[in-house]
Amino acid sequence: MEGVGFISVYQGAEKVTPIAVITGASSGIGAATAIALGRHGYRVVVGARRVERLERVAGEEGVALPLDVTDEQSVSDFVREVARRFGRIDVLVNNAGGALGLNPLEKAIDDEWIGMWKTNVLGLMWMTRACLPLLRKAKHGHIVNIGSIAGFETYRGGAGYTAVKHAVRAISKTLRLELNGEPIRVTEIAPGLVETEFSLVRFHGDRKAARAVYEGLKPLTADDIADCVLFAVTRPAHVDIDEIVVRPVAQATVWQVARKPSRKRA
Repeated sequence: MEGVGFISVYQGAEKVTPIAVITGASSGIGAATAIALGRHGYRVVVGARRVERLERVAGEEGVALPLDVTDEQSVSDFVREVARRFGRIDVLVNNAGGALGLNPLEKAIDDEWIGMWKTNVLGLMWMTRACLPLLRKAKHGHIVNIGSIAGFETYRGGAGYTAVKHAVRAISKTLRLELNGEPIRVTEIAPGLVETEFSLVRFHGDRKAARAVYEGLKPLTADDIADCVLFAVTRPAHVDIDEIVVRPVAQATVWQVARKPSRKRA
C-alpha cells in the first residue's frame, strides 16, 4: 500500500479519510479486500485470530487487531478499540466465515455445525450490532456481507453450510428493512467457487481433497471478490448495490461445473 494516497469523504464540512473494518482478513477474500480498499485510499482496520498475518495485510497505514468473531467479548474489545482510535466506521466488511465438512445430514458432526453457525451467523450478527453505533456516526455507512451462492442453492452434504449462508442472506435482507431511511447501505456479495484456503479448512487440512474442488476449471480468485466489494462501496452515496452474484464461467450452479478432463501422464 506504499505510495497510495487516501481518498477523502466529507463529515460535515471537514474532509476525512474513510475507515473500513474487515473481519477474517488474515488471508483469502478478507486479505485481498483489505489490500484493495487500502490502495483505494481507505484506512483499513483488519481483524482475525492470526495477528502475525494481519500485520502484513494492514501494511504501514492500516491497523491490525486481534479478533475472534465467535467470541462476543473479543468482538466487543475489537470494536471498542476501533471506537477509541477513530470514532466511526464508514465501511464494515463481514467476511469471517467458512465451511466445515461435507457429510450428509445423518452423519454430520455437531462441532462442525456449531462452528459454522458461530463463525458465519453469530459472529456476523455480533459484529454488525457492535459496529452499528459507529456506522451511524459516519456521513454514509456501508455494511458488506460476504455470503455465497450456497445462500440460495443447496447441494448434497452441504446442509450445515447452506443453512448458515441462507441465514446470512436473511440477515442482509432484514438489515435493509431495519435501516431503511438511514444513510447506511447493505450489500451482499455471493461468490461461487473461489480458490482460497476455504476448501483446505473445510477438509481439515487435506490438501488433496482441497485441490480436487478446483481441478479442471479456472475458479475465481480472492482478488475477483475484492473487486466486487470495491465496486459496491465506491458507488455514489445514493446508489445501493443490493447484491452481487459472481461465479466462474465454468460454474452453472453450486453443484454443476464443467471440468476439463485431467491429462494423465504416460
